[in-house]
Amino acid sequence: MRLMGLIGLALLAGCAVTKIPVAAGGSRADGTVTMAFQYGGFERPSWNLDQTRQAAASKCAAWGYADAQVFGSQMQNCMAWNAYGCIAWTVTIPYQCVGGGAR
Repeated sequence: MRLMGLIGLALLAGCAVTKIPVAAGGSRADGTVTMAFQYGGFERPSWNLDQTRQAAASKCAAWGYADAQVFGSQMQNCMAWNAYGCIAWTVTIPYQCVGGGAR
């Protein structure tokens, strides 16, 4: 019985997963890019902040900007739930394009 309890506790603790945020929105005119990823209720996500900034900067560069900076704070929204709570989340990270301007 004790082993089953430990297994259950381990499952509830979740699994660490590495996520790669992708461009999920933005505005060329406003110079903003929104990076995002999704994860499940039993996952504990992590992501590389520099890699995410570089991906946002790449999108900004396509619009004529030199770089991207985190703009505001990340948001986490529940996308699906069941009787036990949230089972799927979306994390969005806003970036501001800087240096130069839209062409």
